[in-house]
Amino acid sequence: MIVSSSDPVGDGLITSFTRPGGNITGIVSVPEEVPAKRLELLQEVVPKLSRVGFLWDATGGPFHVSKAMNDASQSLRVEVLSLEVRDPADFAGVIGAAAKAPVGGLIISGTPLFGRNRKQIVELVTNHRLPAIGSWRLWPDAGLLMAYGANFAEEFRRAATYVDKILKGAKPAELPVERPTKFELVINLKTAKALGITIPQSLLLRADEVIQ
Repeated sequence: MIVSSSDPVGDGLITSFTRPGGNITGIVSVPEEVPAKRLELLQEVVPKLSRVGFLWDATGGPFHVSKAMNDASQSLRVEVLSLEVRDPADFAGVIGAAAKAPVGGLIISGTPLFGRNRKQIVELVTNHRLPAIGSWRLWPDAGLLMAYGANFAEEFRRAATYVDKILKGAKPAELPVERPTKFELVINLKTAKALGITIPQSLLLRADEVIQ
């Protein structure tokens, strides 16, 4: 049962979204266009952004920039710098090196490694005064500038309907893998003020939640 995969076809888990085949089905939590949307949001906050660091977990597979992300970076004229980590011990060195590069901001991918260590990451990002965007609302709750991604609670509620269908006899191979239907943008205004960043009013109005 897929709940948090981003590219199940590319990862070889399913044959296609409409007919996954095998015994796997579920919901894709991070469609390939989402990282590109995070880049767009970050540039709205940092208009002069020309280089962004993409923090990713190398234990989950090789790094690749999706077509949507590549198109967005070219359109916005922003260079994407790969920031590879394998262990929490890597965070300080990698984020410190990114700040010296320098990058104008960070995009943090949504993996358990980062989620478990978000307090450490937020502290490092704050110390280096880097505006950053994460995957889930738990990031701005921990002090990150903002987050954009699928509503996690909604994803698990939808996953429960799959479990119900399968228990009633439906075959996973015949249940299409679905995309998220509800996304949320959360902004930490306190962090923005600490970084000396003015969040555009247009962005605040689009936010699902603003943490004061």
